[in-house]
Amino acid sequence: MIARTFFLWALPICAFAQPRASYTGLPSEVWPKLYRITYAKEKTEQHPFGKPLFSTEAKALSGKKVTLPGYMVPFENGLKGNHFMLSSLPLNACFFCGSGGPETVVEVFLTKAIAYTDKPIEVSGTLVLNDRSAHQMIYVLENASFLGEIEF
Repeated sequence: MIARTFFLWALPICAFAQPRASYTGLPSEVWPKLYRITYAKEKTEQHPFGKPLFSTEAKALSGKKVTLPGYMVPFENGLKGNHFMLSSLPLNACFFCGSGGPETVVEVFLTKAIAYTDKPIEVSGTLVLNDRSAHQMIYVLENASFLGEIEF
């Protein structure tokens, strides 16, 4: 009887409660297009994994503004910066720390520096496909903007 009374009392409060905004960007429609990559068989100093051969879907995104969710992996000084890797996977599974490959990260160049966070974030910028320089990741996001942390 007490449980039923509580339920009937709580029902109107729940009915009028504002729904919590939920993130609709995940799963990303961009990351799967970047995952579809193969590599030329010859490995050179310039291409230690073999030269990346980008899919038609990835080539269609080249030079276009894209929005990507992911996890920050700092390159330098760790606490604040505008240059970092964005991993589509949590850090324990990212390219350098776990099971992901080079296609699961994007090198990001933000227009303004941000503080490091271990929460997932979202960034937007111009996608560059890199098959020339081994000194950069195969995907680069230039002129990028930080859109915020992702709340689930």
